[in-house]
Amino acid sequence: MLRFLLRRTLGSVVILLLISVFTFFLFFAIPHDPALLACGKTCTPDALAVIHKNLGIDKPVPVQYWEFLKGLFIGRQFDLGPCPAPCFGYSFSKNEPVWELLLDRFPVTLSLTVGASVCFLLVGLGTGMVSAWKRGTLADKVFSGGSLVLSSMQIYFLGPMALAVFVFQTELLPQPKYTDFTENPVAWFTGLLLPWVILSTIFTGNYTRMARSTMVEQLQEEHVKTARAKGMSSRYVFFRYAWRGSLVPIVTIFGIDLGSLLGGAIITEYTFGLTGIGNLSVRAVTDSDLPLLLGVMLFGAAMILLFNIIVDALYAFIDPRVRLA
Repeated sequence: MLRFLLRRTLGSVVILLLISVFTFFLFFAIPHDPALLACGKTCTPDALAVIHKNLGIDKPVPVQYWEFLKGLFIGRQFDLGPCPAPCFGYSFSKNEPVWELLLDRFPVTLSLTVGASVCFLLVGLGTGMVSAWKRGTLADKVFSGGSLVLSSMQIYFLGPMALAVFVFQTELLPQPKYTDFTENPVAWFTGLLLPWVILSTIFTGNYTRMARSTMVEQLQEEHVKTARAKGMSSRYVFFRYAWRGSLVPIVTIFGIDLGSLLGGAIITEYTFGLTGIGNLSVRAVTDSDLPLLLGVMLFGAAMILLFNIIVDALYAFIDPRVRLA
């Protein structure tokens, strides 16, 4: 298992390297000059040259990429100031170190991810288990049909509708915003409650269907039938044997979803005006900010790869067959 995880880690490093190469050189294939954003309307050639030097884009593209890689491990020195490792450079639009911007926005995305994950796990797995337990009944049909409806919903539709109804018309909930948990836990909860519910909506249907299908499949396995033949109660067999066997595919999709959300829930953050990493990625694209764009993309990819590795490690604890293999 340790050798397998080591191979996966090395493979993830190679993937991140390829992503950085692709993004870096694709950026410079676009006919534009990012220094114009910082130069303003009254830009002169001399002022533009100074900005090129300050941003570190006055050198050939391969040299810039090599210095970018070195900065990740040993840091870099810019005319704007020092950039300690891991250095993604200075943002073209904000003139601040990209790594500091990511760290500043990460608590918002982390809070959004954790709250939404709790919502769709509790509701999705709960309704999926009930559907499998009551297979063929009215409850099964209601939950299964509801999961299809929820899966077809989109955040850019549900978000504005929820804001209009619960915030502006009925005023049942405050305007969504992020408050540090250590400062005011109640404001943190109420400010993120609506984004949690909306973001979890599209995931809940997927987890309901996944939990139901895997539970129904596990209930047909021979070891489950044998346990029932031995006189064990249906409840004990359901939770002791069938539930544990159904966790593997659920853990797989949860690891991917969690990594993606930590990389930036772009539409949700943009819809509710939350200043997280997803909102930062939109700014990076609209401003043609290469260091910021690279930082956001590598951070998001790293989160997805990290949780894929964690999922691989969890398989050994969930399924003894993986550990024995």
